[in-house]
Amino acid sequence: MTCIGLVRHGITMWNTERRAQGQTDIPLNETGRWQARALAKRLTNEEWDYIYSSDLSRAVETAEIIAGIIGKPVQTDIRLREMYKGETEGTTLEERINKWGTGWEELSLGIETDQSIVQRGLSFIEEITERLKGRKILIVSHGALIEFILKSLIADIHIDGPIGNTSITIINHNDSGWNCGLFNCVEHLEGLNKID
Repeated sequence: MTCIGLVRHGITMWNTERRAQGQTDIPLNETGRWQARALAKRLTNEEWDYIYSSDLSRAVETAEIIAGIIGKPVQTDIRLREMYKGETEGTTLEERINKWGTGWEELSLGIETDQSIVQRGLSFIEEITERLKGRKILIVSHGALIEFILKSLIADIHIDGPIGNTSITIINHNDSGWNCGLFNCVEHLEGLNKID
């Protein structure tokens, strides 16, 4: 069985301001680094064979914090980037409505299509599942990409809210296909003070 852990990067200032990040390279803020350390501590006693990350700094830094604890190098892949948000990158919902009206979601605005993000995300998953069969692979990526991957691989998955920052979702692959063993779990953040 191949096991993949899907991790969303730690929080950034644009996350807290509710700005569309897309592929703009926004770093973690201090809370995001704290979240990554909390997840790394949670993973201390788990065995992971590989760590892959989006090449955007918020994902890379999250992955490197985890790597420092579990002792595996981080490999990056551009296919793990967040959905490109075109002209909306850096804007809040209010700013989008003010600029393009309430129907802004119907406009192209250069936003990457669902089909494109699914295609690149699945190409990565299929490649590593074939090449690293039977291994445990941690992937640090972004909310939209993780959500699209899950919906594409697991037909009956129910996603009714956002993928949490530094959440971990475990999916497993065997001869009968994919299943989800853990979904959007942030228990490592619960009841902790944001102090080292």
